[in-house]
Amino acid sequence: MINVTKTFLPPIEEYQQQLSRIWKNEWITNRGELLLELEEQLKHYLNVSSVVCMNNGTIPLQIALKLFGNNGEIITTPFSYVASTSTIVWENCTPVFVDIHPEYLTIDETMIEAAITSKTTAILATHVFGNPCNVEVIEAIATKHNLKVIYDAAHCFGVTFNGNSLFNYGDISTCSFHATKVFHTGEGGALFCNNKNYELQSFYSHNFGHKSATEFYGVGVNGKLSEMQAAMGLTVLPYMPKILEGRKNVVDYYNKNLDFSKLNKMSLRAGTAWNYSYYPVIFKNEATLLKVQKALNAVQIYPRRYFYPSLNTLNYVGKQKMPVSESIAECILCLPLYCNLNTEDIENIISIINKY
Repeated sequence: MINVTKTFLPPIEEYQQQLSRIWKNEWITNRGELLLELEEQLKHYLNVSSVVCMNNGTIPLQIALKLFGNNGEIITTPFSYVASTSTIVWENCTPVFVDIHPEYLTIDETMIEAAITSKTTAILATHVFGNPCNVEVIEAIATKHNLKVIYDAAHCFGVTFNGNSLFNYGDISTCSFHATKVFHTGEGGALFCNNKNYELQSFYSHNFGHKSATEFYGVGVNGKLSEMQAAMGLTVLPYMPKILEGRKNVVDYYNKNLDFSKLNKMSLRAGTAWNYSYYPVIFKNEATLLKVQKALNAVQIYPRRYFYPSLNTLNYVGKQKMPVSESIAECILCLPLYCNLNTEDIENIISIINKY
């Protein structure tokens, strides 16, 4: 069976070495030694000034919206994983969708200002498949209208834009460390920001609001990453060069051998050093996609329809027509991509796609 992705598992002996530290310390959670070490290593690897690791990739989004949402309207993209929209609704805010760019697949920055009202409090945009939004224009719009910017950067581990970590843009950026991601802690995520006040608010918000054992800054939740999860992150991180090289080889093979006279693919924004997180292809129509998907499934190859459906069609949001997002969502398919996907399997995938 070939799934759309496959979790990278480091040598079990190396993971066990990290676990033995936990047993020695007798410290399972509540920001232990391994978690603190992982955060420091991530700062160095990613070239960021702050990182707060959390227990999944959605909690950082919830915390960011708790800080900035104020029950207002949040301008967002309809083309993302459902967490981007569901978090807005969960935090008692209202998603206001802006359609996407047909080539970059990120929010169309030229349409943002028209969606701003007196109720708008923030922009929550997704760097889709690790492809950066137009961060300079979005920052200028946010500054002009006194809005906060949150980036759902779930796919962006290691991505740089114009030589700078993509996590350094916006008021807050979030990332997922889920098992399906380029870098993972099994389950987990992180919040990044360059503002010390926002960093403090985010930090205490993920730890029940604690200032000390008996004092509190304010309301908070339990968003802490455990030592077991940190152990996985510490074991995976040294393998990032191997992981990225393997994924790049798969991407290069797809790029060279797929028939792009009948397919489209996402355009990377200039200045992006990418992490090969996903490989989406866009078919001429949904019927062709379904035919290809059925043929692949028949030989136990399982690509995935990221992202489908377009989020503006969810049953718990107000219906807004988003023609580009809806069209792309119907026709896009992410192909299998992981670091040890072998050439024979890649060739089989390509052969089936090109046939149809």
